[in-house]
Amino acid sequence: MLRLSSEEMARRAAQDIPDGSYVNLGIGMPTKVANYVSDDKQVIYHSENGILGVGPSPLPGEENPNLINAGKQYVTLLPGGCYFDNAESFAMMRGGHLDISVLGAFQVAENGDLANWATNDDKFPPAVGGAMDLAVGARKLFVIMNHTTREGEPKILEKCTYPLTGMGVVSRIFTDIAVIDVTPEGLRVVELFGDNTLEEVQALTGARLLPPLTS
Repeated sequence: MLRLSSEEMARRAAQDIPDGSYVNLGIGMPTKVANYVSDDKQVIYHSENGILGVGPSPLPGEENPNLINAGKQYVTLLPGGCYFDNAESFAMMRGGHLDISVLGAFQVAENGDLANWATNDDKFPPAVGGAMDLAVGARKLFVIMNHTTREGEPKILEKCTYPLTGMGVVSRIFTDIAVIDVTPEGLRVVELFGDNTLEEVQALTGARLLPPLTS
């Protein structure tokens, strides 16, 4: 079965971001999306610690220690970009000013429920950050995550077993084996990568999948 790398998943998600969008990138895999802006698009990336106009990762040796994203990674600032305090940043997030937020997830339910801030493992203390604000504040929510856990357990389920970040908030899921939409009819496969089959992807999913729509 073909499984995309985190870089390939980020590139695939970037393809679905419309020109002119204001987009928040969450901590972890989502931050890689800023490296894949098409030349024919203008997308303004936001980081919750207070940046608009986040650019690709800097080249080695060109890092600015004063310019980092919410995940404490070095970033660049595109022409016209700016930075500001947390209060202003969260006002953007909570005020409905972001077109899309791209977040990671521990689990996603078939109705779009998102769990990405806490697990039931005491070894990993919960840390919500701005995830709840983004889940309800952005107009659309994309999730990037591996399709299964390291143990091979499904992360897309009929119902989340971890504490929820937001209810019914996820629009589209980008995993390492497929792209899936959350629709009123259920989870609809948008794209299968490589030679992956619907049956193979279904076997790794804890909820029923609908086949791609034919044109």
